[in-house]
Amino acid sequence: MKKFKAYEIQFVGLKVGRHQYDYQIDNTFFELFEYNEFNNVNVKAELTLEKKPTMLELDFKVEGFVNVNCDVTNEPYDQPINGELSIVIKFGDEYNDENEELLIIPHGEYKIQVEQYIYEAIILSVPYKRIHPGVEDGTLNSEVLDKLEELAPKQKEEKDSDEEIDPRWNELKKLLNDNK
Repeated sequence: MKKFKAYEIQFVGLKVGRHQYDYQIDNTFFELFEYNEFNNVNVKAELTLEKKPTMLELDFKVEGFVNVNCDVTNEPYDQPINGELSIVIKFGDEYNDENEELLIIPHGEYKIQVEQYIYEAIILSVPYKRIHPGVEDGTLNSEVLDKLEELAPKQKEEKDSDEEIDPRWNELKKLLNDNK
């Protein structure tokens, strides 16, 4: 795949030891995957590849922000992300990626593609529930929040004791209190 040529690492010519690769990830990276959940992306991905005689160890670190829409108000905000992903690559008879931390590639391979691992590291670093920081601390002014507050269920006011209550309800309330 030509579009991912920048994320190809030819490990055959590398010396045994550590090698560092840095990638600046933006919207165009996610367009290659046809992923459009992010409004804007500014993430730095660092890959440390340690070549050993019989295997490769890849450690990915991603740090930056993705601009997403809040799940509550749909207001866009910058979600900071910080994540890590580690993969061990061993050589075998055939390709096998059944284990998420271990990849087996055929003996004749001379390169690896790392774009999928960068993609996964970023996606897994974004929280499952995206809430604008202004919603959590109460500083966000939004029509949606105002409407949600307006539609929120109100606390029931205690009825005056003057009102006569059907005695059957009182008996049922006793059952509720007995179970506690």
